[in-house]
Amino acid sequence: MSTRTNWRELEQRILKVIKTPVRPVAVAFLDAEPAGVKKFLGTQPAGCSFWRLAAEGRTFYTIPENHFNCAVGAYTHNIALSPEREKETEQTLKMMFDLGYVKPEEVPQIPRLAKSPRAIVYSPLAEAPVDPDVVLFALRSAAAAMLLQEAAGRAGVGVGAPSLGRPTCMALPASLQFGAIASLGCIGNRVYTGLDDDEMYVVVRGKDLASVAEALQVISGANTALRDYARGRREQLSHSEFEGR
Repeated sequence: MSTRTNWRELEQRILKVIKTPVRPVAVAFLDAEPAGVKKFLGTQPAGCSFWRLAAEGRTFYTIPENHFNCAVGAYTHNIALSPEREKETEQTLKMMFDLGYVKPEEVPQIPRLAKSPRAIVYSPLAEAPVDPDVVLFALRSAAAAMLLQEAAGRAGVGVGAPSLGRPTCMALPASLQFGAIASLGCIGNRVYTGLDDDEMYVVVRGKDLASVAEALQVISGANTALRDYARGRREQLSHSEFEGR
């Protein structure tokens, strides 16, 4: 169970700076079903749909079968599908290939979890019942993403990986591998989670979050000072003249 870190305090500290109305989501990949956590019993069309439920305040865990409706998410989460669902995966990929959305040679390059989870726990960060492997931030501005990325860099967390696009769910295994990951989101994720057109994600490894939160305070103050400095220089030095006719 989660005992080492005050996740509620971390959520409050981070949201005070980045000011997103969407609660950060904690995700943990487990080798066994957890005790004391509600099991998800319904159905969802995609693995990222569980992010939306957690952001709305629900704490629960899924098992691999709960992810069978999402061929792409099952791939990134290293979940083996039944033979019937494997056929659906082939059909989904063929549609994406035919539309020109993705090329066949891109599929092996998509990040995946190193091993298959027996259970996946989702919750708002503040109520994480187990220590999260990754924490998802849905952000309404590039400026907020900038602050988190700069804080991760100051904390020594890897931020060298490029911003990711489709599929959005690959940002989770990519974060475990590389550190803090920015994801622009994909159209499927935006439909299944309700992510707005002007929103994007930053995903941070759970073990790094306390360091990132501490660095975020420094980065936020530095950005405020640099903003005022840049505004002053703009006012002082912006005098445009052009030679010629």
